[in-house]
Amino acid sequence: MFERLHHVQILCPPGGEEAARAFYAGVLGMIELAKPPVLAARGGCWFRGGGWEVHVSPVEDFRPQTRAHPGVLVTGLDLLAGMLETAGRPVQWDPHFPGHRRFYAQDDHGNRLEFLEEIRD
Repeated sequence: MFERLHHVQILCPPGGEEAARAFYAGVLGMIELAKPPVLAARGGCWFRGGGWEVHVSPVEDFRPQTRAHPGVLVTGLDLLAGMLETAGRPVQWDPHFPGHRRFYAQDDHGNRLEFLEEIRD
């Protein structure tokens, strides 16, 4: 029944679109998508890259999600960690997920992101 995950929605404070662009497009290298006009009127921005989409939406009572997170399967986990650290975004390695290497990072609004890579023998 389910084909694949289309997107995740991540929240930001009102006016937080430029910080989202700096992180998702600038640091992660995702492509910003044009939102349909009816949705663009609501603010926010959308990004796509590497098989996943992130829809960043502003909300008045924004609080960063420090536990809830998308888990993104990647290849080149060490390269990604290096890119984030070079851009001044720290990563937190967590060895407690069987069969995977993983770390957590935060977007520029403090939302948690998990990046993981399968361990292949």
